[in-house]
Amino acid sequence: MTSLSAAIRAALLEADPRAKAMAARRVARDWRLGRLDWDFAVAMPDEPGRPNEPELLPPNRMPKRGKGGSERGRIALWHALAHIEFVAIDLALDMAGRFGAGMGRDFVSDFLSVAADEAMHFALIERHLHALGSCYGALPAHSGLWDAASETAHDVAARLAIVPMVLEARGLDVTPATLERVRAAGDRIGARILERILDDEIRHVRFGAKHFAAVCNGRGESQEVLWKTLVARHFRGAIKPPFNDSARHSAGLPRELYAALAS
Repeated sequence: MTSLSAAIRAALLEADPRAKAMAARRVARDWRLGRLDWDFAVAMPDEPGRPNEPELLPPNRMPKRGKGGSERGRIALWHALAHIEFVAIDLALDMAGRFGAGMGRDFVSDFLSVAADEAMHFALIERHLHALGSCYGALPAHSGLWDAASETAHDVAARLAIVPMVLEARGLDVTPATLERVRAAGDRIGARILERILDDEIRHVRFGAKHFAAVCNGRGESQEVLWKTLVARHFRGAIKPPFNDSARHSAGLPRELYAALAS
């Protein structure tokens, strides 16, 4: 039987975007069907596989997207979303492969299902990009999205605090406004994609909050105190309003947890 950690590592190291998406979905399916051995002898890579394109640039060198209603602006928006979902595949795979041995089977099942969701999101967005006359890799992309994984590779609590509970929670805040712009532009297919992503991301954040609570309970620490400490230590950005309080509440993030850190 194939090792679970070997299967996850192979998916992480896959560089071709479509192949990585298919590999993530295959790992999740094989785990669900009992085809992978509970074995974490294979270490996760420090860096995942990446295609030659898109060119990765630091945030201060990223070109402006242009007006959202223009063809160029629409393509830039969907390209940026594709890159976020592509990196999210690796973040979820690494979560399961790096911390699964200590966290248990439910943790692995949850985050492999997240990886499969992110792979589906990427595939839907990439198909939409093709319909717009473009493709993933046609534009530069943000180089810093993997930084959260590197910064928190030593501690599952830090990884949970930053990736699902900050980065993905931010997606809950900004997606509704993007969805309204897409609807206003008459892009019904794009709107359906964003509706699907928003629904799935609530579940992803809920997984993060659930397992963070379990870690805190196991360590005998306050969830609120530890989360704020870890965010201050490991997150380089700011916790910015406005917040989608209803979506965050549905995902298990009470307002008192994050509002005090809002800038």
